Amino acid sequence: MSPQFYYILHIGSLFVLAAYTFYAFAAPAETKKRVMMITGIASVLALVAGFALVTKLGHKFTDFWVVVKIVCWVGLSGLAGMGYKKRGAVGVLQVVAVALILIALTMVYFARFKTAA
Repeated sequence: MSPQFYYILHIGSLFVLAAYTFYAFAAPAETKKRVMMITGIASVLALVAGFALVTKLGHKFTDFWVVVKIVCWVGLSGLAGMGYKKRGAVGVLQVVAVALILIALTMVYFARFKTAA
């Protein structure tokens, strides 16, 4: 498959993952099962599409930006469950989620800059 397909799958699944993670911070406890299923599926799709992109574009899995993005993915994937468990810390979890997203976006531009050089 083409890299464009994996770009769309990666960005789309990460958008769903982030959206439902923030939804989990405000959602009632009755929605936990459905939200956790959606974030889990989106997380796996983001991982598969991300690894496919790294391979298709000829990057190495040991590049700094790849490792940082994997750490951000692991952190963002766990935040939805933490939002349901720790209702008192939702404000802190939202800040962590925004920070992880911004770091991951920064690594995209870092990788693009490194590839262009």
